Amino acid sequence: MVKRKVILDCDPGHDDAISIILAASKESPLQIEAITTVAGNIDLEKCTYNALNVCEMIGLDVPVAMGAEKPLLGKKVTAGDFHGESGLDGPELPSVPVRKPVDQHAVDLIIEKVLESEQKITLVPTGPLTNIALALMKEPKIKENVEEIVLMGGGTFGNWTPAAEFNIWVDAEAAEVVFESGVPIAMFGLDVTHLALADREVMDRVAAVDHPVAHFVFELLEFFSKTYKDVFNFEAGPIHDACTAMYLMNPDLFEFKHVHVDIETKGEYTKGMTSVDLLGVTKKPPNVHFAVHLHQHSFWDRFEEALKSYAEAPGHL
Repeated sequence: MVKRKVILDCDPGHDDAISIILAASKESPLQIEAITTVAGNIDLEKCTYNALNVCEMIGLDVPVAMGAEKPLLGKKVTAGDFHGESGLDGPELPSVPVRKPVDQHAVDLIIEKVLESEQKITLVPTGPLTNIALALMKEPKIKENVEEIVLMGGGTFGNWTPAAEFNIWVDAEAAEVVFESGVPIAMFGLDVTHLALADREVMDRVAAVDHPVAHFVFELLEFFSKTYKDVFNFEAGPIHDACTAMYLMNPDLFEFKHVHVDIETKGEYTKGMTSVDLLGVTKKPPNVHFAVHLHQHSFWDRFEEALKSYAEAPGHL
């Protein structure tokens, strides 16, 4: 089977880390070409440190490149209330990762990988869209060899303002570039990611997998669930970003509507809003496959299978 080539553009972040782990599992039909980092959940250096540590833990040998340390416009904002000071608070990580980032900017690595690939590459951004927008602006030719942009962001409601989700709000101008690029987009917004709740039953299933990677995921989920309880009074933590990896591994888990989405770039509360035209009132042509539902039972079954595959795969811890 020919594996689908992907570049994971992320800001780890608990759910970003889980997404990397799933995408790299034995169950995965994905070939990870590179991991690129962007400031978002935490600052760029810590995001990169976390990505390198996750790669080290699971034995994933791919280039990791540092990208944008701030949005296209405006000031950098991070989400420490949810992810802690390190961005991955909860589990214990090695003090200093042996692996180092490559000596190349993430934007240049994305462009190089896409242009040189004989097979189309899927871009999987799970943080602010700054790197992806910069790559599209610097070298528009990459559009021809990008199969799809599979992103976590947005929704019909917000979690950073009443209207805006964090990833889109942080760099709304970059999101506008991406959504207007003409590249096929699969969008996993809060409407569907809030259905991917790692409740106590899920946590117990993860805890029962006798392997260090599963133990690490359990600790990530435990911390993230607590912060969502403290901040939003959720009874469980939603693994937003992992929905992208689960879709790429198991497309049948999700249902979509093909709709038009615009990005609002102004307003105290409306900046970063994804205007999702579910009823077609704007008459604009659809530009996004918008995830509206996930099949929860199957989702968690396959999530567990991916974690169990680490115990079966030679070379994994």
